[in-house]
Amino acid sequence: MNSVIDTTEINEFVLTEAEIEKEAKNLHNKLSSVGYDYEVCLDLAKLTLEIKYFKEKHNAIIVAHSYQTPDIIFGIADYKGDSYELSLVCQDTPAKIILFCGVVFMAETAKILNPQKTVLIPSQKAGCSLADSITGEDVKNLKKENPNIPVVTYINTKADVKAESDIIVTSANVRNIIENLNTDELIFIPDKYMTKNMENLYPDKKFIGWDGKCIVHEEFTVEKVDFYRKQLGKDLHILVHTECAPEVVGRADMAGGTGDMIRYIKSHPEAKKFFLVTECGLSERLKIEFPDREFIMQCNMCPYMKEITLDNILECLRNPKPENIIELPSNIISKAKKSLQKMFDYSR
Repeated sequence: MNSVIDTTEINEFVLTEAEIEKEAKNLHNKLSSVGYDYEVCLDLAKLTLEIKYFKEKHNAIIVAHSYQTPDIIFGIADYKGDSYELSLVCQDTPAKIILFCGVVFMAETAKILNPQKTVLIPSQKAGCSLADSITGEDVKNLKKENPNIPVVTYINTKADVKAESDIIVTSANVRNIIENLNTDELIFIPDKYMTKNMENLYPDKKFIGWDGKCIVHEEFTVEKVDFYRKQLGKDLHILVHTECAPEVVGRADMAGGTGDMIRYIKSHPEAKKFFLVTECGLSERLKIEFPDREFIMQCNMCPYMKEITLDNILECLRNPKPENIIELPSNIISKAKKSLQKMFDYSR
């Protein structure tokens, strides 16, 4: 790793007051609508400028999931988006280093798609309840119990699970892939609520599921959705993530992933009020990007996504520790890449 990132000059970075003030004004212009005052932006500016300096110095890109905090998304990220969008970015980037502002399984996916590149994660604490719910051994056992049935796996899984899968899906492409798979029976893992939602959409297919859940989306209730519907009436557009329980999805004006929600908002300029039934970060991001729209900020926060901060991003870029560097066995990479490539093929 030291051959990729030279740490001998980490103490040579110097900022002028004028540079800091200019960066702070830029940050404040972007972030004031979500509660960042100028003094906070003044402190953040020192971090964002130093991160951008080392990013350029080391030929790195920074990609950020939409659930990251606004200071990361709008302060330092080169690309922002959902799991599928970011996987495409990582697949195509000429950069030598990919720093992933998201959870560990996302950084693993970037490594699978770019085994020759250095992939960094600022914190190994950025886990995922869904990814932790199943192992590669669990998938092997499922295949033994259900031979000759394709394994369709949600991208929110670790590399060893992807390696035992036939095809990967995201919330953005799951319907298209299920509709185009030539099978009436499939092992669909690991999200139990997404499985039930797909069963409701495709009653002619048999789904063999798993008991994984997202700790963010399982907390949303029909009562909360109904409360805001009653308060704001038909003018409120309720967009629900398909990781939520079926009864919550049943209340949606649109159900899908974060990318689907953004596309819905873009394609409905007449709609002014939204309740995004997903993690808080997306509502904060879209409040900045769509200042003429109103977003109900009663969302649930992912503690894992919020493990990523400007401080540990800077430290990761300046002086990465072994735990910041994503390393995977070559056989896992080879097998997992096939299931991801099949996803790309079906999504075209």
